[in-house]
Amino acid sequence: MKLSSTKVFLLVLALALGCKQQEDKNSGPKKMAVIISTLNNPWFVFLGERAAAKAQELGYEAKIFDSQNNTALEADHFDNVIVSGFDAVLFNPTDADGSVVNVKKAKEAGIPVFCMDREINSLNAATSQILSDSYSGSIAVGAYFAQQLNKKGNYVELLGLVGDNNTWARSNGFHSVVDNYPELKMVAQQNADFDRNKALEVMESIIQSNPNIQGVFCGNDAMAMGAYQALVGAGIADSVKVFGFDGADDVVSAIQEGKITATGMQFPNVMAERAAIFADEYIRGKRDFAQKIPVAVELVTAENVENYAAYGE
Repeated sequence: MKLSSTKVFLLVLALALGCKQQEDKNSGPKKMAVIISTLNNPWFVFLGERAAAKAQELGYEAKIFDSQNNTALEADHFDNVIVSGFDAVLFNPTDADGSVVNVKKAKEAGIPVFCMDREINSLNAATSQILSDSYSGSIAVGAYFAQQLNKKGNYVELLGLVGDNNTWARSNGFHSVVDNYPELKMVAQQNADFDRNKALEVMESIIQSNPNIQGVFCGNDAMAMGAYQALVGAGIADSVKVFGFDGADDVVSAIQEGKITATGMQFPNVMAERAAIFADEYIRGKRDFAQKIPVAVELVTAENVENYAAYGE
C-alpha cells in the first residue's frame, strides 16, 4: 500500500517524537514514585518521607502520592507514574487483592515495584516485598497481654482494614496465644480501619454494652490511642490495659506515662530505605530479589521503652 506524502510525514514525525521522548527519559534525571496507602496516619507519613529521602540521597527525584486508602485513586497514581516516566515505584498498597492489578500494570510498562510494609496477594507482580513480621510480632504482644491480664478477664479487639493482610496477621498471631487461655474472653471484635477517630467511636459504642473489660488489643497504635481516649471518657482508663502495634511517637510517650501497656515496634525506616536501595539496584541492572523479606517486630513495654524512640530504637 502506497502512503501519501502527508501520511509519510506524520509517520516520520511520530517516530521522531517517540525517539525524542525516549532520549529525554534516558538523559533526564531518574525518578522514583512513592505511593502510600494514606497520609492520614503519621506512621505512613514517616514511611513515605523516609522512602523519598533515601531515593533522593541515592540521586533520584522523588514524589510522594497519597492514595487515601482508595484503590481507584491508587490506580490513577499508577497511571500518572507510567505516563510520567518514573523509573521505579516504592509502594505501600491500599488492599492486598485490589492493588495487584496496579502493580501488574506497572510491571507491564517495565517499571519495578517494591512493596513496603503492606503486601499484595501475588508472587509475580512486585519485584520484592519488604514487610514487617506482623504475625510473630503479635505473638509477642499476645503473650505479654496474657501475662498482664493474669490469663483471665474480658477483652476487646479492634481490627484494622479488612483488605489488608497485616490486619489478619496481627489478629491471628495474637489469637494463637490468647486463645489458649479459656478465662480470657473476647467480648467484642470490630474493625476500626486503623483510624484513631473511628476507634474512638467504635470503642465508645462497645463500652456501652460491655463496660466490664480488662484489656483492649488494637491492630495499630492509632486505634490504641482512640481506644484509650474512649476509656478516659468512660472513666475506666485506669482499670483497662491497652495494647497497640506500630511504635508510633504518641504511643511510645503513652507507654512512658503509663497510659498504654505495650506495642509492637515496627521499623518503617528499615523498610523504606531497603525498598529505595533495591529500586536503585534494579535500575542499575540487578534482577535477583527475594520476593518477600520480613523485618522483625519488637515488643515495647514500660520495662524497655527507654531504649526506643518513635518508629525504632
